[in-house]
Amino acid sequence: MIVVAVRWYLRFNFLRSQADALLACDFLETVILSGARMYVFAVIEHGSRRIRILGATAHPTAAWVVQAAKNLVMDLEDAGCGARLLIRDRDGKFPELFDAVLNDSRIEVVRSGVRVPRMNSIMERWVQTCRQELLDRTLIWNQRHLLHALCEFEQFYNGHRPHQGIANVRPLRSLPAPVADPDKIAHLDIRRRDRLGGILHEYQHAA
Repeated sequence: MIVVAVRWYLRFNFLRSQADALLACDFLETVILSGARMYVFAVIEHGSRRIRILGATAHPTAAWVVQAAKNLVMDLEDAGCGARLLIRDRDGKFPELFDAVLNDSRIEVVRSGVRVPRMNSIMERWVQTCRQELLDRTLIWNQRHLLHALCEFEQFYNGHRPHQGIANVRPLRSLPAPVADPDKIAHLDIRRRDRLGGILHEYQHAA
């Protein structure tokens, strides 16, 4: 028991120390109104918690997954991301060429252990968040509607939603300056902006 605890402690400290170099990916399944099953593919940065939703399809073929990997590599290069490791599970949807595309870009693919979802816990947490805050609260008509909803959620998640794991910072925006003036505190003018018909709410000070 002590040996297991020590192993988990070492893994946890490794993940924390290497957070800025780590990516994680996974497929999220959902069902649209027609009954068709859709597969959403997303990647998250451990350090910033930035999410990238790479697409959704009813047929995640090897060619589709490899193209998603190529798109990811180009996006990371454009963003100047210095990730060097990507965690994924052992899902059969990942062809060998998926790993090869990333390896060619100096990103090593690390496969999680069999039936050990905690090795990809940050990605698993995002999947749960996406379900609870979006997919479980709306009816998805078709693939186009799904992609639109996911795009809105990605912008909300990266640009507005605070994350406790990184001291309530938003992935693409720093924390606003604290309001210390008592007069300003007494006259706060907070405005709410709704996304996706009120499913998501953004709050900000009026200009």
